[in-house]
Amino acid sequence: MGSLILCHKKRAKRPYEISRIHMRIYTIEELCYYICNNLYLIDHMIMNRRLCDWLEDELGLGRIAETLRKELDQNAPLSEFVLTILKGSVIYAPLEITKIQNLLEQLQNQKEVEKAKYKADTLLKAGEYASAILVYQSVINKEWDESVPKTFYGRIYGCLGTAYGCQFLYEEAASMYKEAYQICEEADMLKAYLYCCQRYLKEEEYVKMLSGNSIFLSMSSIIRDEVQTVKKEVDMDVKEDMLRTWKKEYRA
Repeated sequence: MGSLILCHKKRAKRPYEISRIHMRIYTIEELCYYICNNLYLIDHMIMNRRLCDWLEDELGLGRIAETLRKELDQNAPLSEFVLTILKGSVIYAPLEITKIQNLLEQLQNQKEVEKAKYKADTLLKAGEYASAILVYQSVINKEWDESVPKTFYGRIYGCLGTAYGCQFLYEEAASMYKEAYQICEEADMLKAYLYCCQRYLKEEEYVKMLSGNSIFLSMSSIIRDEVQTVKKEVDMDVKEDMLRTWKKEYRA
């Protein structure tokens, strides 16, 4: 049987806001949960004096706040700042703290471009497409790090294609997938590129683009078959009222 965790009673009247992901935090438990599930996103949005003041004024955690201020004055590493919060919350067992500490050490050993990509990947998974795009673009627009394989940047282009595609910006997505395919030469990149082209080009333009290219023609045929299969499955499983609900939710 697992041990019980006694949560803090104090709940903030004014939440701590993380504007980048539109999140409002009211308790120390919520803050710790956010930190542990978004270690790659922790930056100045968390490591700042505003958080220290909030912990003291709203949650009555003056001792933790004072320790954090001292760490800021001493330019302590991010890992130390994070661990002070987690340990001070008295929520996590020593073994859990050790696991988090090990992960933070791994992050410190990563290259800056790897950290940035993981940060953008996390935003992409959370549906924060505009923020993810900005981070991905900041990586590819800088001088490329020759210590990582070129395919690393190819996959960033692929992720940009996904971020644009999720917003139905198919022309922009196609441009990114094209760059990704030219670098990585992976079939999935080509499939995504052609699908996006099919979505935004006029039919005659799309056919002209395919003509004379056996690889494009073959992949386009695969896409057509897969789309037909999905359509049949959707027609069988989705009722008209469900489609109306989805459309209403999306438009809202």
